[in-house]
Amino acid sequence: MAVLGLVWAVLLVVDLVRGLPQALAVATDVIWGIFIFDFAVRFLVAPRKLLYLRRNLLTILSLALPAFRLLRFARALRLVRGVRLIRVLTSLNRGIRSARHASQRRGFGYVLSATVLVTIVGAAGMYAFERGGTSGGFQTYADALWWTAMLLTSTASEYWPRTAEGRVLCLVLSLYGYGLFGYFTAMLASFFVGQDAETAKGTGARRSSKNTPP
Repeated sequence: MAVLGLVWAVLLVVDLVRGLPQALAVATDVIWGIFIFDFAVRFLVAPRKLLYLRRNLLTILSLALPAFRLLRFARALRLVRGVRLIRVLTSLNRGIRSARHASQRRGFGYVLSATVLVTIVGAAGMYAFERGGTSGGFQTYADALWWTAMLLTSTASEYWPRTAEGRVLCLVLSLYGYGLFGYFTAMLASFFVGQDAETAKGTGARRSSKNTPP
């Protein structure tokens, strides 16, 4: 399921950037069906079903959203952009959970894989919301990818989103970037504290050996 979660995220990127051809659209529907089956099985075996539903609200939302693609009146009701935003956010949540399962623990490998996923999927969402136009939006996915990477490193940019969906996604990416900065700051602090502790321990051991009588 972790692998399927990552594949689902990749298909979302393709859909947002170029649109899905028929074969990949069918693959997306198949994976969607597998996710629904897996969720139903887990729900049936859960001892406290109401608690299970409360803890998996984002999962329920991500499973319900693809159904909007089947509703012909969704576009007429201008729900497409909002649905896309929620699809990006829920896919990021599922992809990060898949990266956590693949990494087995929340170490540097997990943070690195989650950050790569957030950058790629987040850039696809920004490109879909802020594509081209006369407002100075992104002309290519590569532009959106570079902009997202700079945003996650807290680097200033000359462009800021014009659409409401783009601004919400920008906020989410910024919050992740701040959390990422805090993680690396804590990791570096832990490293230097450990080095100082090892140095102090070695110095103490040498002094003890000098003071020991022969």
